[in-house]
Formats: sequence, structure tokens, C-alpha cells
Amino acid sequence: MAPSILQNGGFALGLLGSSLLIAATAMNKWSVKDRQGDLLTSVYTYKGLWQDCETTTAGMTECRPLYGLLGFSGSFQAVRALMIIGVVLSALGTLLSIFSLQCLTMNKMEDRSKAKMSLTAGLMFITAGVCGIAGASVYANQIVSSFQITANNNYNNNYNNYGQGGFGGQYGGGMGMGAGIPT
Repeated sequence: MAPSILQNGGFALGLLGSSLLIAATAMNKWSVKDRQGDLLTSVYTYKGLWQDCETTTAGMTECRPLYGLLGFSGSFQAVRALMIIGVVLSALGTLLSIFSLQCLTMNKMEDRSKAKMSLTAGLMFITAGVCGIAGASVYANQIVSSFQITANNNYNNNYNNYGQGGFGGQYGGGMGMGAGIPT
């Protein structure tokens, strides 16, 4: 009974972590412009992994997609790649963990093969969690280094803050890593 409860809890945590990784990867608010020192606050600027957006106080939103690979830094491309790898591995881990649940019986599947599938799903969740946390941390490092450069030059108060996408990536990665242990 206790292993089944742990396994179901790990599956639920993995499903939640996978959902957070998918949402964070698709989210546009990874970097949000700080408006604290601005005199004119009618434009709200935020950046994501796939597009940069501006919203006015009138409610007009304009987004510019980030096409191409060669125009971006290597660390930004690494963040994209890590998040995509995390999403794919967490989705595969979720699918495998569904089939390896002890409460689900399928066509006379042996317990030994379910245990192997469960171990594989747990390793996928852990790897996806590490990828999600690493991607969000690399992006946070980019924001901190750009903040330090801007603060040292002290021009235009052009500060960027860490947005919801990065937090979602770190939380989703943490949940994925937590899901890999009981699964």
C-alpha cells in the first residue's frame, strides 16, 4: 500500500512539474523591465525565450518573435535547448510513469517490467528537473550580469528583473526532481 501511495504521489508531482516546465518554456515573461526609476511608465517591456513584447497602458500589446539561431548568444541558445530537453524528458517520464503505476493493470504486465519502467521514468524526471533548473539558472545569470553592467554604467535605468517564466522553470524543475525519487 505504501509503495503505491508513494508512486502515485510521485506521478502527481511529476505531472505538475511537467506542466510547469511546459508553461515556463512557452511563457513570455522571463525578463521584465523594471519601471521604478522611469518617469514615463506607459510602456511595459518583457522578454521570453521565443519573443519580446511591449504592452502600453492602453492595453495594446506588440510582440516580436525571436527567429533564427545565429543572432543570439550561446548561453541564450543553451537556455532554450535545456528547457526543450526538460519538456521532452518530463513528458516522456509522465507517459512512462502512467504505464508503470501499480494501480493500473495492463495485459498481464509483470511487476519486474513495471519496476524497470518506473525506474526509467524516475530518471527521466530527475534529468528533466536538472535541465529545467539549469536553464532557468543560466537565464538568471544573464539577467544578473546585465544588471551589474547597467548599474556600473548608470545610464537610462535600463534594469531587467527576473520574471515569472524563470521562476516557473525552477519550480517545475524542482518538482520534477522531487518526482523522480518516489517514482
